[in-house]
Amino acid sequence: MISILCPFYNEESSIGIFFETIILVMENIGDDFEIVCVNDGSTDNTLHELNEKSKSDKRIRVIDLSRNFGKEAALTAALDFSCGDAVIPIDADLQDPPQVIEDMVKKWREGFDVVLAKRIDRSSDSFLKRFTAFTFYRLHNIISKPSIPENIGDFRLMSREVVEAIKKLPERHRFMKGLFAWVGFKSCTIGYVRDARSAGSSKFNGWKLWKLAVEGITSFSTFPLTMWLYLGGMTAFCSFVYATFIFMRTLIYGVELPGYASMICLILFFGGLQLIGIGVIGEYLGRTYMESKQRPIYIVRENKNE
Repeated sequence: MISILCPFYNEESSIGIFFETIILVMENIGDDFEIVCVNDGSTDNTLHELNEKSKSDKRIRVIDLSRNFGKEAALTAALDFSCGDAVIPIDADLQDPPQVIEDMVKKWREGFDVVLAKRIDRSSDSFLKRFTAFTFYRLHNIISKPSIPENIGDFRLMSREVVEAIKKLPERHRFMKGLFAWVGFKSCTIGYVRDARSAGSSKFNGWKLWKLAVEGITSFSTFPLTMWLYLGGMTAFCSFVYATFIFMRTLIYGVELPGYASMICLILFFGGLQLIGIGVIGEYLGRTYMESKQRPIYIVRENKNE
């Protein structure tokens, strides 16, 4: 059986076309399947529409979270409640074309544990989005291990063995792309062109994408902390060289009137460096503090299929 995993957050306008398309594709493939829908605290009629769909089709399962926990938590819930021999996360907006699923299943049957779907054309994105995505992937893969494949999102096929490995990872702050890469397993990649949204609008804005990028880097790299050791050493060395220059100049030319402007600039500069360093430490300390609470990743309000 194949499990289709889909988090929903205020997607009532997409539900009709989503199920119509997904069910048609899965029936053409021929395997048994289930569609695990996680309502991530929607404030519109998403939950009602999902419940109506599940009443008419028992292959549709609805997991209702107690509030909005975020996409990473909702995807985690979908993985936990899935039963399939293979699982495929997909967004409700259908930008990732379900027709690719047939190719994924073929590769899975050939023996691959993970089948990655890679965007081969990002022309539909703005220049800023393409640039920031390129920068993030390159930066992340330079300073973090393991590397994350570029232009690959959550849309992929994973075998049951991969899912069980992911479920063993206990962290609460989750960057799913990194977790998917961390567990490894035998994988292959297929290319596709992403479509426009079938309905609705994106729930991600610039700030949320920035927070996700910070989450990804701090989850899999301590380089931002290590960087300050080298930066501090370089600054100390430059200060020593400059102090030696001042000392020698004073011996040769005598004492000059101090420059208050340059002193203020130096104080502000080094004060700013210290605050940035404290901020980086605070980011990691905050993550440690939140992880130490051991709160659940999500809370299920209702499982319609129990």
